[in-house]
Amino acid sequence: MSDGNDTPGLQPVAADDSVDIKSLDSDAQRLAEMGYTQDMRRNFSVWSVLAVGFSLTNSWFGISAALVTGINSGGPVLIVYGIILIALISTCVGVSLSELSSAFPNSGGQYFWANELAPKKYANFASYLTGGISWAGSVFTSASVALAVGSAGVGVIQPWMVFVGYQVVNIVAYFFNCYGKILPRIATVSIYTSLVSFFIILIVVPAKAPTHQNAKFVFANFVNNTGWAQNGIAFIVGLINTNWAFACLDCATHLAEEVAKPERMVPIAIMGTVCIGFVTAFCYSIAMFFSMNNLDALFHTSTGVPILELFHQAVGSKGGAIALEVLIMATGLGCQIACHTWQARLCWSFARDRGLPGSRYWARVDERLEVPLHAHTMSCILVSILGALYLGSYTAFNSMVAACIVLLYISYSIPVVCLLIKGRENITHGPFWMGPFGHFANWVLLLWTAFTIVMYSFPTVRPVKSG
Repeated sequence: MSDGNDTPGLQPVAADDSVDIKSLDSDAQRLAEMGYTQDMRRNFSVWSVLAVGFSLTNSWFGISAALVTGINSGGPVLIVYGIILIALISTCVGVSLSELSSAFPNSGGQYFWANELAPKKYANFASYLTGGISWAGSVFTSASVALAVGSAGVGVIQPWMVFVGYQVVNIVAYFFNCYGKILPRIATVSIYTSLVSFFIILIVVPAKAPTHQNAKFVFANFVNNTGWAQNGIAFIVGLINTNWAFACLDCATHLAEEVAKPERMVPIAIMGTVCIGFVTAFCYSIAMFFSMNNLDALFHTSTGVPILELFHQAVGSKGGAIALEVLIMATGLGCQIACHTWQARLCWSFARDRGLPGSRYWARVDERLEVPLHAHTMSCILVSILGALYLGSYTAFNSMVAACIVLLYISYSIPVVCLLIKGRENITHGPFWMGPFGHFANWVLLLWTAFTIVMYSFPTVRPVKSG
């Protein structure tokens, strides 16, 4: 896995020359042709890869967790129409990632693509930059999910309680990811937990709600409690949290060396994640807003968890509301486990190509546990440290979310720019190739990335407070 040179910089490690490539199966052969040995076992099926991808993105859970910002930055209008807008953009993002993962199925994902597509003299720089940004994005994503689940569990009674909840979620997810053989089963349980929880809440809340809102409230009620005088700006800054519900679509690409026929299976997982995410998030938000009877109470809830207040309004009892919130938390834990699976593979593959100081250590795969344990541990420690930000600022969640979204979009954009410069027809296409629509999707991704870099830097509320 390493030739002993730990100098940072993208330097793909050659496959073992003693191995007869012809003796390998087709997936291992293709990996060997890229210059890599088969270090990870292909334990995942297309369903379990989709399960990891959806468990991580988990759009309906993201809407619940981010509701506090959304309802202040546009109310129902932002959530309902924001989901439609972001789903359309995410379709273009998914197409762009699927084309590249089909053409270059490698656990390195976007940094590997950048290395393959960039002009030779810029390849190492493009790869190193992309790899560092994407790994940082994965760490911030894990931090934002841990904070969301921790907050859902204890509310914001005291910042230190949320911090403790954050660390507990992070540690539990860490241990679940220490055993490679069971990860596909954990992912499968996670997606079923998410979908069952979704259907239970979707049925119970509207059925138990004593009153229901009219269509005008759900589809035309705009709320601006951000302090921004312009409603357009309020809508845009609120999109951060709706966008978070469709983030991390590259997750499946980093499992390319753990699933058979990745050139076909990874695109299925990516596009399946977008499709299931839109259906669940849209239906969930519509059902919740129709079931709400007091929007002001959600703004001023003492727990700081608006969805818990909404459940209380609908079912009429604290016990029932807590029971539904437990389903949210169980779904969130599955999301956090998937986050750790993703960030560990990103760190490991990046280290395998000597993209990190001390790469030889981080690139080791524990043969007994069948996971890159060192890379996994380091990533989780960084997530744990980031949790301290919440002790100093209540705005930490939005900062983590913004960092997650923008960093990941930048990491997607670098290989796409390289692809457009090289020429889409000048590469060997994989089974998933969308032709002119793929070209259009590439430009949508680039323009949206530029938009988020500028607009998602704006504060979500004014005036800005230091803590």
